[in-house]
Amino acid sequence: MRTPVGDLLGIDRPIVLAPMVDIPELAAAVSNSGALGMLTLTWSEDVGAVVRETAALTERPFGGNLVLTDDRHQRLEQALDAGLRIFSFFLGEPGGYVDAVHDAGGIVLHTVGSAEEARRAVASGVDVIVAQGWEAGGHVGSTIATLPLVPAVVDAVAPVPVIAAGGIGDARGVAAVFALGAQAAWVGTRFLMAEEMPIHEDYRRALIAAAETDAQWYPNLYDVGWPDSPHRALRNSTARAWEAAGRPPDDQRPGIGDVIAHLASGEAIVRYEGAPPMVGTTGEIEALSMWAGQGVALARQPQSAADIVTELTSRL
Repeated sequence: MRTPVGDLLGIDRPIVLAPMVDIPELAAAVSNSGALGMLTLTWSEDVGAVVRETAALTERPFGGNLVLTDDRHQRLEQALDAGLRIFSFFLGEPGGYVDAVHDAGGIVLHTVGSAEEARRAVASGVDVIVAQGWEAGGHVGSTIATLPLVPAVVDAVAPVPVIAAGGIGDARGVAAVFALGAQAAWVGTRFLMAEEMPIHEDYRRALIAAAETDAQWYPNLYDVGWPDSPHRALRNSTARAWEAAGRPPDDQRPGIGDVIAHLASGEAIVRYEGAPPMVGTTGEIEALSMWAGQGVALARQPQSAADIVTELTSRL
C-alpha cells in the first residue's frame, strides 16, 4: 500500500522500524522488505561507520534517530557526511537541526506526545510527525494513549503526514491507526522478535511469555543518561525491589551500583543501568532493563524482519 508519506520516504510498505538499536543488519532487513529501517545513533561510537555499514547491506532508504537531550550537531554532521538523508528526532526541540538536514536534501521526522508539540515541530520545519502514544516501549514522551492522540495530531498538523506509534503489534493495529488518519505505523516491540535482532535468548523468552500488563511504565527507574526520562519495560526483580522499597529517589534505590551482569565485551553492567541484555551478555539477565511496550503480548514467535513486515501490512 502506497501512501503520501511512503512516497516521501521512498518506501513501498507503510511500516517504520522504531529506532531501538544501531544494528545495521536489522535496519537493512526492514528496508529490504520495502519498509523503513531505522538506527538509533545517539549512543553510537562511530556514527559514520554505522551508516556506511547499513548502506552496504541495502539499496533502499533507511533513517537514523537522535535523542535531543544534548547537543547532537556533531553526530548529525557525521551521519550526513556518511550519506544519511532521513532523520528522526525525539525529545528536545528539532528546530536547530532541520536546516542542516534540508540543506543536504534530507527529510526530518519528529516524535511528539501531544497536538501542541506537533504544531511546534511543524512550525520549526519538520516534514513528518510521529505521534507516540504512551503504550510505547523504551523511552516514552507522552501521557496520552495512541487512540486519542493520533487523530488529535492529524487534525492539528494537516496536511503534514503523521506516523502512529505506541502499542502497534499486529496487522489489526496497523489497520486501526490508518482509520485514525495516520499514513504509516511505527513499530518497535514486535521487531524485538526479529531474527536479525541480537537480543539475549532469556530476553526473547521473557517477551514471548509476557502479558500486556507486564510492560510497566516507570517515571525514572533505569538510568538512560538524562533525568526525567519516563520509559516502559518488563517488570522484573529490579523493579519489584524498587517498588517494595517505596520507589525511593535515584540515589537511594536498593542495590544501586551493584554489578549484576557483563556485556560480551566484558564491560560491567550495574543495576538500574539502561543496557538491555544482548547476545553475549552474562550474569543476572532477568534483572536487566528489558524494554517493551504494551503490544508485547502480540510478539509471540521469532520471525524474520521481512515476515514481520508482511504480516503487519496484511490487512491494508
